[in-house]
Parts: sequence; structure tokens; C-alpha cells
Amino acid sequence: MFPSGFSTSTRSLIRLRGVSLSYPLARGAIEVLRNIDLELGQRDLVCVIGPSGCGKTSLLQLMAGYIQPTVGSITVAGQPHTQPSAEVGVVFQQPNLFPWLTIAQNVEFGLKMQGMPKADRHKYTAEFLQLVGLLDAAKRLPYQLSGGMKQRVAIARALATNPKIILMDEPFASLDAITRETMQLHLKQIWRQTQKSIFFITHDVEEAMLLATRILVMYPNPGRIVKDITNPFAHELGHLSAGQLRSSKAFAEMREYLVAGIRGAYQYQ
Repeated sequence: MFPSGFSTSTRSLIRLRGVSLSYPLARGAIEVLRNIDLELGQRDLVCVIGPSGCGKTSLLQLMAGYIQPTVGSITVAGQPHTQPSAEVGVVFQQPNLFPWLTIAQNVEFGLKMQGMPKADRHKYTAEFLQLVGLLDAAKRLPYQLSGGMKQRVAIARALATNPKIILMDEPFASLDAITRETMQLHLKQIWRQTQKSIFFITHDVEEAMLLATRILVMYPNPGRIVKDITNPFAHELGHLSAGQLRSSKAFAEMREYLVAGIRGAYQYQ
């Protein structure tokens, strides 16, 4: 019914080939992921959906370099990816900002660790705070910000070190509905401006439809990708409101298609 997904760029930024992941147990092992083949190119915004326990976060941890596959290979820009790298930024569900640092100091932290001169750090920090609409809040401390503002700081911090890929693990899950919708629009605007490759985990089918260029559906036991779908609504948010998109017949049909796909995953639970 809906077209198969593909990278929007001929150049693969991150590539997983035949990736499987198992964890040892007292007797045998548990297989968490099986035979994952995946590519993300520049300007890809890939959302992954599926039931809890299907391996979404384990897949992100592999892509971040936090853990290593039991079988298979992962490359970033053609080079083996075996540990955390400045090429891959990560944004978690909680912003995890340093509470004793100002917003600007949080954003420039990674740049400082890379040894960038102070004047350049300040310049880049101002640019990314401007990008996420928080330049006026540069001197505030995290406790003085709302939840959505904190997540924008976390996104700016991830972008500041100029990674090739940004991984996001349900970054808007703890936000209220209005703030979440605002953050979705912010992220879409940031993605258009930076042309970064983004891998985004969500449990919200509509969020995936509003954001993604491609939508992955995963099944559990073991975790695997069963659908890779090109999203026909990829470039609509911002031109149309989320409410206008949700009210369309085509949006409702695709939502039902994806929900039915996830519902089918529960027979494997």
C-alpha cells in the first residue's frame, strides 16, 4: 500500500550490515536483535516504531557505539564504528543538562572537550542557541527553563559538535501534548536548516508520520525491522499544521496501516 523506504542521499552516512545482538545468560543467551540491515543518508529523518521490548533502544545504542554487535558490522562515513564518536550525537528522553552550568556553557561543553578556542566556542554556541530559539536564555540555568526549552538545549548541544548523525531516544515523550507538538515543529525546522541525518525512536505513530522521511516498524523476539516505508507526509509539517494533516483521509489511512502493523507484532510477544 505504501512505498518501501530508501535513503534520500546516495551517500550512506551510517550503515548496518547483518547486525545481530545477543546477551549471555546463565544458560545460553537471549537474542535481542537479528539480522538488521539499515542505511541512513544525509537528509534522512528516520523514525522507528514498534511495541515495547522490540529492541529499538538497543538498536540506537549500537548506532551510538555504546555497545557492539554480536554479529555484523556498523560503519559511519565508510569507517568502522566501534565506540562513541563525535560523528554521532545523541539526545535522550531526559535532557541531562549540567545543573551548575548556564545554558550556553552546556551547549559549548562538547566543544570545550574538543579543545576549540574560547572565541570560536562562543561563536558556535550563539549560532546554535539562535537556531533553537534560545539565544536570549543563554545565561540562565537549567532549572529556570521549561521541559521543552531544556530539550531544545539538548538538541543544540548535540548539534554544536557537528556530528554527521543525531540519534534521538523518545526525546519528547515526557512533554505535555502542546509542548510536544511545538517541539516537533522545532525539530522539523532544525532538520531542514541543518540537513542532518536523524534517527528518532518514538512510540507515537502520529509523531512518526509528522516527522519522518522514512518509518521503520520493528517486531520483537528477536527484534527486527519488518517494514521500511517512505513517508508521503515527510515535507508537509510546517506547510500544513499538525491538525490539518491529522484531519486528512490519507493521513488516517496510513495511521491505521501502521497501527495494524504494530498490532500484528504482539503475536510475537
